[in-house]
Amino acid sequence: MDTMLRNIGELFQSYKKLAAERIEKIPQSGSDRIYCRIYSNNSTFIATYNLNIKENQTFISFSKHFKKAGLPVPEIFCANADTTIYIQEDLGTESLLNKLEQNGHNDHVYGLFQKSLKALSKVQVLGDKGLNYDLCLTAKEFGKQAIMSDLLYFKYYFLDTLRLPYDKQAMMEDFDALSTYLTRTEYKYFMFRDFQSRNIIVNNEEVHFIDYQGGMKGALQYDVASLLWQAKAELSEEWKDSLLQYYLDEVDVLLKKKVDRITFISQYNGYVLIRLLQVLGAYGFRGLFERKAHFLSSIPLALHSVKFFLDHKRVGIVTPEFDRMLQLMVSDEVIERFTPTVATEATALVIDVNSFSYKKGIPVDETENGGGFVFDMRGILNPGRFDEYKCLNGKDKQVQDFLEQRTHMNEYLNSVWDLIDITVEDYLQRDFSHLQINFGCTGGQHRSVYAAEQTARHLRNKYKVKVRLNHTNEANWRDTP
Repeated sequence: MDTMLRNIGELFQSYKKLAAERIEKIPQSGSDRIYCRIYSNNSTFIATYNLNIKENQTFISFSKHFKKAGLPVPEIFCANADTTIYIQEDLGTESLLNKLEQNGHNDHVYGLFQKSLKALSKVQVLGDKGLNYDLCLTAKEFGKQAIMSDLLYFKYYFLDTLRLPYDKQAMMEDFDALSTYLTRTEYKYFMFRDFQSRNIIVNNEEVHFIDYQGGMKGALQYDVASLLWQAKAELSEEWKDSLLQYYLDEVDVLLKKKVDRITFISQYNGYVLIRLLQVLGAYGFRGLFERKAHFLSSIPLALHSVKFFLDHKRVGIVTPEFDRMLQLMVSDEVIERFTPTVATEATALVIDVNSFSYKKGIPVDETENGGGFVFDMRGILNPGRFDEYKCLNGKDKQVQDFLEQRTHMNEYLNSVWDLIDITVEDYLQRDFSHLQINFGCTGGQHRSVYAAEQTARHLRNKYKVKVRLNHTNEANWRDTP
């Protein structure tokens, strides 16, 4: 990590002829790319570190092409010699999803969705002109093979994990029929592949796009389906329908002829389904196989979206075995399997989360439960060994960055949460009144404090349960050099 930050600093200095004041790692989401924000002379820049050189080259080339066409994407300023690091324009920190979460489904947010769809139509149609599709990371076109790939991704990483019996040959025949039907569209232009509200940055009420390196030539319907049916956005049916019509009006202007809306919407529904299932496959892979809590918690929302779709929409083709399995997949039993029990006002359970110093001893549980979990954090590299962190604690951002970027803390806590979640869910169901979770380290100041803070946050967010957080050695924290 130190080498990466040093290399980013050197590249920035070579570009600006000015040293960076500081470089901060941005929390990662689903990809392996590492993003950092560079601060210098009252300006900020984004640096990307990625060992997938082809992916970097594709993003840089697509960005330059779109920027030249006057489309709302970040400007690329420079890249290092081996294209593992590049520096781009900082478009800001507020995504369309952030705006939606902050303001709800109001008129202002609806207007931002309209702006996003208008800009999308331009990137799709105008960005398609002269774009070098030879640079695409996978296929040049989202055709039958790519659609089959998405369906199989869903099958392997989600559907098969449910262990529901089905006719495999009939399922493959249905996949083949659906993918053939969806490729028969005349509206093929640039397709983002991952067009969602997280990848739309709002700055000064204007929208900008990021994360399009996976793009290829494909149906116009796919990206619209991705945005309007994103599970976390929870758009109403009224919004989805009216925004789709708004988008089609914008496309009509760009194509200089009216789109056949009946055919377009029929195939659009098919792409909605493909997109919903592709997302479920991704959640299954990241959540069920990589054990990332964020993706696991998103599965129920995605299943509800599929259920709503099946109840209200129709694709213009019959796929009997596939349809049967989809109905089983969105049954109450399956959705409940992925939905954690959450606390209510009547819930008795209180969870004490403590940080402590092994020098002072493990906290005693005075309740009837008589004790709970104790996790030893001393196997994690101690920030307290370094002079710049000695007088800080696990609630300070510098210490948090150290633990997240230079240690195995994230993997450790994911394993901890896998264990404690089992007990919390059981205690909630059995109406237990108390659980204690303790994190210990040498001084009870850095590692254990960070772990306790993050675990309390995890429990409150996931289970809505009452948590009492206590740093038992806080009175002895070193706060002076």
